[in-house]
Amino acid sequence: ARHTGPPDGGWGWMIVAGCFLVTICTRAVTRCISIFFVEFQAYFGQDYARTAWIHSIVDCATMLCAPLGSLISNHVSCQVGIMLGGLLASTGLILSSFATSLEHLYLSLGVLTGLGFALCYSPAIAMVGKYFNKRKALAYGIAMSGSGIGTFILAPVVQLLIEQFSWRGALLILGGFVLNLCVCGALMRPISLKEDCKTAPEFLQQGYVPETEKQDLKRTFICSPLIKLWPHECLCYCSWKEYDFLLMPGFMVLAVSVLFMAYGCSPLFVYLVPYALSVGVSHHQAAFLMSILGVIDIIGNITFGWLTDRRCLKKHRYFCYLFAVGMDGLCCLFLPVLQSFPLLVPFSFTFGYFDGAYVTLIPVMTADVVGTSLLSSALGVVYFLHAIPYLVSPPVAGWLVDTTGSYTASFLLCGFSMIFSSALLCFARLAKKIKRTHLQSLAGNTALKEHIWTNGAIAYSVTAELDQKDVEFLAVDTNSFSNR
Repeated sequence: ARHTGPPDGGWGWMIVAGCFLVTICTRAVTRCISIFFVEFQAYFGQDYARTAWIHSIVDCATMLCAPLGSLISNHVSCQVGIMLGGLLASTGLILSSFATSLEHLYLSLGVLTGLGFALCYSPAIAMVGKYFNKRKALAYGIAMSGSGIGTFILAPVVQLLIEQFSWRGALLILGGFVLNLCVCGALMRPISLKEDCKTAPEFLQQGYVPETEKQDLKRTFICSPLIKLWPHECLCYCSWKEYDFLLMPGFMVLAVSVLFMAYGCSPLFVYLVPYALSVGVSHHQAAFLMSILGVIDIIGNITFGWLTDRRCLKKHRYFCYLFAVGMDGLCCLFLPVLQSFPLLVPFSFTFGYFDGAYVTLIPVMTADVVGTSLLSSALGVVYFLHAIPYLVSPPVAGWLVDTTGSYTASFLLCGFSMIFSSALLCFARLAKKIKRTHLQSLAGNTALKEHIWTNGAIAYSVTAELDQKDVEFLAVDTNSFSNR
């Protein structure tokens, strides 16, 4: 049955639970790959930059293939896409446990596992947006908190698995764990919303098609021999122009800011553990820093989701997002001076909280810009834009570490990148507000002229533009009339 709007509950909470498990099995597992960093570097005897390509390729493949996940979800089934992704990701992790070189890991752990994650991630997130409207930010906060909870639990568990079974055994066990994505896929019951599909008459009446195209469409609907097969079927607008949002100014600004934000956030998850070890923190303490980051990430997910659903902040989600991104950038700038475990703990708290905050708001902001009906395609593009920064930033950061012998340059570059992303959104919103104010003032002047014209209270020029004297005369005349 077609729903007139998102149900905001019911089976939607099972969708949230499924998306929660998807984020654990994809984003949390990807973050925990950084715990293998030192093991891979020691076993294969390679430098920082070459070893960092493993994490980069996983993230890049996940985001680069996100539109493929959206495509399969839109045209086949969200359930099929996520189940297929789970099988691919599990196969990649299992094959990685038999790796004999970094190149082997690039293909199995990087490409194959990343592709599997891509088929699961964006379709699961888009499904939450289809089931929720009024409580959308809260639903996303709960669903995407799986990344933080998963990191909190998996980071120490992975460290123990490496100590007990070596990195090969740990990867093999993770491969079995990731098969739970198939269970998540089974929960994704499809839903058909009224705004997702329109019949031909609805299409023409509600302004989805420009006036210049309506006559051609009417002729097509009337003359086509297939029209007999369509009287009770939906005509999906997204199958025609499902990527029209790419030309929207708001989406283009968001896309550019995402590029800089993704460049800034990725290296920290790769290098936090190696950096902590380099300043004398023990292996268990370094893994605990990742756990702290993960659990505070959960609080950021849920609290920011709940707060931005409140009436007082719902209108200001945009500024909440750019504030969270800017705060993470500031945290990165201060990281090089934090060289002990007691100082790194507050960093993990702060960075983790605001990381969870802006991650929750990415799909909410995307939905606000393009609408629910195009959310799956738009999220595919947004996560696709993460791909190149995720691919490039960890090796660039590793090259800076190898060249300078310090993490300072890498972390400063990350911080300034995220701050620029936030500043770009801020300037874009200010420019939009100034333009809107200007247009409103012009519209007000036009309305005043039209009102005076229709009343015939004063003389006007041939061009219908009032002189200042005429306006003053009208004001005096109106006041004298009211005094009577």
